Amino acid sequence: MDFLPQFGSLFMTLLAFVVALSIIVAIHEYGHYIIGRLSGIRAEVFSLGIGPTLISRVDKHGTRWQIAALPFGGYVKFLGDADAASGKDVEAMGSLSDTDRRMTMHGAPLWARAATVAAGPVFNFILSILIFATLFFARGDVAYPLTVEKMRPLPPDYAALEQGDQLLEIAGIRMPMDETMKMDSFVDDLPLEQTLPYVVVRDDLEQTVDGPYPYPPLITQLAPNSAAYDIGLKVGDVIQTMDGEPIFAFSQLKDRVESSNGAPVALTVWREGANQPLDFTLEPRRVDEPQDEGGFRTEWRIGIAGGMAFEPGTQSVGPLAAVGNGVSQTYRIAESSISGLWHMITGAISTCNMSGPIGIAQTSGAMASQGAVSFIWFVAALSTAVGLLNLFPIPVLDGGHLVFFGYEAVAGKPPSDNALRVLMVAGLTLIIAVMLFALSNDMLCP
Repeated sequence: MDFLPQFGSLFMTLLAFVVALSIIVAIHEYGHYIIGRLSGIRAEVFSLGIGPTLISRVDKHGTRWQIAALPFGGYVKFLGDADAASGKDVEAMGSLSDTDRRMTMHGAPLWARAATVAAGPVFNFILSILIFATLFFARGDVAYPLTVEKMRPLPPDYAALEQGDQLLEIAGIRMPMDETMKMDSFVDDLPLEQTLPYVVVRDDLEQTVDGPYPYPPLITQLAPNSAAYDIGLKVGDVIQTMDGEPIFAFSQLKDRVESSNGAPVALTVWREGANQPLDFTLEPRRVDEPQDEGGFRTEWRIGIAGGMAFEPGTQSVGPLAAVGNGVSQTYRIAESSISGLWHMITGAISTCNMSGPIGIAQTSGAMASQGAVSFIWFVAALSTAVGLLNLFPIPVLDGGHLVFFGYEAVAGKPPSDNALRVLMVAGLTLIIAVMLFALSNDMLCP
């Protein structure tokens, strides 16, 4: 019966992938549908999934809404379309009246067609912005001065602060009092000691107490398909030793991994609820990381992120600020994706950075296993990627159709039907080739 845990993990991975993809596809296709309808273009079929129809119904507008057997895509078929890619049905178009031709993707005004096609990617971006904004709004911003909301679980030999402690100084260094003061530079000035003297306000009194190094080697985030994830490390684990040497600061862990040159690293890990420390061995992997100033830098990484020894108190974020943060986050993902693609094309970074369906499915399952917030964040990030991909100027994709519309606006007439057919076949061939390449990455890249 040893196969049952693996089967359960595979099932959850597939379920997470299908749920994420279905949400993103439904929003994308609904963008096409609703803007098309508002623009006077009639949708005959709205399909979530492809292949044989499982269930369907026809609404009062004459659109058949259906769920198909294969939950790996979807489409909207408009009046006059020969297929889901909006190829022209020449025979059907020839039999339509002028009034009915206006309700097709091929007889509607240029502005209506362009708006309908662009709406799919735009709705993906809107979904990302709304999800990010909601998460930012719910989570809030760190409140200053820093206050201990709750201590994170740490090994027994770590000193602990108390809930409600307001932090004024650590080791004689004044704490940042607002968001304009950088925590990084503050932490760099602290002595590397496991226990440090804190000056806090506790019970309305200023007093000195012992507390932990503010950034212990604690795992607060775990990258999917990373070295740490693959060997079974978990969020909440605290790394106590590396190659037999004690560590108590996340910076010590980071420095050792970056200088490892990929050599195996032995870890001793404290895990809440475990009867004794756990031993792991992993090999750091080369990772191409986007930089704030642009471009990428290759580093050795094990796939974990750290955080403070305590959860800080937060303050509410206004709706406008939350939306602004959502827009910024969506833009950063899109910018990083474009930069990454360009660097892969030029050979500056490895093409293994491109994931295919297997890699995306594995990431879906990994994020779902880390909780609802991580999974929802992943859905938002993936929605941005899908919206961006569909804007690429490749026939078959929405971006390709927009290029055709641009040509029509300049030339005064659309490309010929024969030219469109050739370009669509070329675009489909390119898409299939890229998908096969990404799939080979999933199976061959480390």
